[in-house]
Amino acid sequence: MLILAVEDEQALLQTIAGVLTDEGYQVDIAERGDDGLLLAQRGIYDLLVLDIMMPGMDGLTLVKTLRAKGITTPVLFLTAKDSVKSRVEGLDAGADDYLVKPFAAEELTARARALLRRNGKTGTEGEMSYGPLSLKVNEYDGFIDDEPMKLTTKEYELLKYFLQNREQILTRQQIFDRVWGIDSDANYGVVDLYVHYLRKKLGPYESFIRTIRNVGYILKREER
Repeated sequence: MLILAVEDEQALLQTIAGVLTDEGYQVDIAERGDDGLLLAQRGIYDLLVLDIMMPGMDGLTLVKTLRAKGITTPVLFLTAKDSVKSRVEGLDAGADDYLVKPFAAEELTARARALLRRNGKTGTEGEMSYGPLSLKVNEYDGFIDDEPMKLTTKEYELLKYFLQNREQILTRQQIFDRVWGIDSDANYGVVDLYVHYLRKKLGPYESFIRTIRNVGYILKREER
């Protein structure tokens, strides 16, 4: 899972990143709201952990801007304000949950897990499935009707991203940024190449990965 944490207090930001990393998540960080928006609007994150009061752009405006752009990434707000009015304001802005400072590390990770489960990002015991396809995190492989696909590392990451966002259109840029990273020296053509590889390993279900012309791809079963 890929999480973006945005918090202007550097010590707290590093603590949040450390706690989430220890739980097995990959974490990107930003200290300003406007920088957080630039990262979040790429649409590659599974969860956003946001402070409300930040320089550059406050958390409420950040979330409202994302929601107006159609980005539905779940949001966990962190704030020192504990009033009902403040909580309602945050939820009405588009947040999914609210955690008041100071908080225990265990509560942060529990709320993160709950939001990821609620949004279909994780399954029981690290498994995800879609029709005959499944992915087992502990075995680092995909399966078709319980038969291993013998995926390479990038094929596995690609299938996982498709399963996490099944029936949603993913642009080539989103796939590239998530699977290869924005600092990669590769180009977007590598996305098409690895989709080709993954389709071959899907065998009779290769049509599940549909091409959206001039945009990207979508994992979607054939309608009967």
